[in-house]
Amino acid sequence: MRAAGLSAQRLSRSLWLAAALAFSAFADERTLNLADGAEIRYEVIAPGTQGSASGTAERLLSLLAEGKIEDAATLSNAPQRRAQVLQQYKDAVGETEFRRIFGLYGKPPNRLVAEIVIGERHLLIWDLADANHRLAGQYFVRSGEGFVLDDSVSEDRARLQRVLAAYRDGRLKP
Repeated sequence: MRAAGLSAQRLSRSLWLAAALAFSAFADERTLNLADGAEIRYEVIAPGTQGSASGTAERLLSLLAEGKIEDAATLSNAPQRRAQVLQQYKDAVGETEFRRIFGLYGKPPNRLVAEIVIGERHLLIWDLADANHRLAGQYFVRSGEGFVLDDSVSEDRARLQRVLAAYRDGRLKP
């Protein structure tokens, strides 16, 4: 009898925990109301948690801080175009500055402040204190078991761009 009571108690706790987790996932859903009356629904997840694109971002930024453009470009869904854009930027600012800038992302006081999700696409928002607290965005899309930098045009990416603009304007808080 006592064993059955303990099993029921464990089951009750398990169900309560499952409900709490489901509720917390639901609580992260948000809506951006646009001036034209339209809405953008998105989810906020904690960077670094399961399902986050932050690991890919860290790999990408590490490669760029080392000046490894070709290796970094392979983490894009348009690698040739990404390599071209990165090389043009490197040519414009020089090797040392290129590596310094990408090395700043993960160093305090700079920090990753939010990860926004719409469908398979993720927006990482960085607070770059060294750039006068300019919020920078990186766009990723799920690819297989992981993520790649999203260098394509899509409706969901356009929605993420509007969410980033709202964060930059102060209409939303990370």
